[in-house]
Amino acid sequence: MKLSVVILNYNVRYFLELCLQSVEAALVDIPSEIIVIDNNSKDDSCKMVKEQFPSVLLIQNTLNVGFSIANNQAVKVAKGAYVCILNPDTVVAEDTFKTILNFADTQTNLGIIGCRLVDGSGKFLPESKRNIPVVKIAIKKILGNSQPYYATHVKEHETAKVEVLVGAFMLLKRSLYESLKGFDEDYFMYGEDIDFSYKSLKEGYDNYYFGGTTVIHYKGESTRRNEMYLKRFYGAMQIFHQKHFKSNFFSDLLVSVAIKLLVLLKPLKQQQPEIKYKSVLISSNPEAQLVKKLNPTLIASVDEVSASSEFIFDASTMSFKSIIDQMQVSKPKQSIYKIQPRNCTYILGSNSADSIGDVIQF
Repeated sequence: MKLSVVILNYNVRYFLELCLQSVEAALVDIPSEIIVIDNNSKDDSCKMVKEQFPSVLLIQNTLNVGFSIANNQAVKVAKGAYVCILNPDTVVAEDTFKTILNFADTQTNLGIIGCRLVDGSGKFLPESKRNIPVVKIAIKKILGNSQPYYATHVKEHETAKVEVLVGAFMLLKRSLYESLKGFDEDYFMYGEDIDFSYKSLKEGYDNYYFGGTTVIHYKGESTRRNEMYLKRFYGAMQIFHQKHFKSNFFSDLLVSVAIKLLVLLKPLKQQQPEIKYKSVLISSNPEAQLVKKLNPTLIASVDEVSASSEFIFDASTMSFKSIIDQMQVSKPKQSIYKIQPRNCTYILGSNSADSIGDVIQF
């Protein structure tokens, strides 16, 4: 078997369904398996997987054991030569795995591969490629200067070696995953991907950012920007420094104080005033159920609209790759995107990297 795709789910049933639709479409002609591991979701995620995706291997935990433990648990039963750790709030293109695996097979010292990620508005996510957050970089990041934290020397659509990749999409050989002993289980959530990338580098492997394919990551859905997020994220950064860098009282104190100040003082993003968008359905089916329910304007391409709009992509008549591509073209100011998954009576999306995902049923 060539590839095992491992998806950890926790209470994002609708985003998981869309993700699985895109993953299944991307695995056609690739000997593969999909493993969904659920951390005791309270929604009907598991019921949906059993009914809609019977070929998926579903593992149901009775507790929320966190990111590291759950992914390690799933990889233990994986059979693929490669594994891909994938967030449930992602959408992959039909050629994502094929192009990355073709690249992977040509490398002689392969570590971990990440790819170009965009948020629900089509905006590039700079954490797709990062530098090692040594103390100096970490403190700058904590204090609001993120530039040194990201691998800005590599362009969005380039493919090149980088130090740190993001856990929303990580592809590597299963043998390497096992030799690195998986994700460090001292991290519950956040920081595991930094630690894992760094372990790969320390063992002498080359990590790559692959800019030749784009994946949507509805980051706001699984990463909510609240006080708990701040404590966990910057607490994880503190764990990373204590584990991997020579400790000294001054640097430990500086990082600790900066983190505590940030949690206390950093203002959360203010909710933006609601904007009334014109609904525009991009579909080739004039009889689509959504047309009757929401009465959107029916068009064939984003290029046909010049005003700010809510673009709704019909995944029943469009490929996921074409949806992702249309999100990248020039668009009217303040336009937003939603996707209607195949054979589903809801649309979903996220307007930015910081907004909670919307699920609109009709």
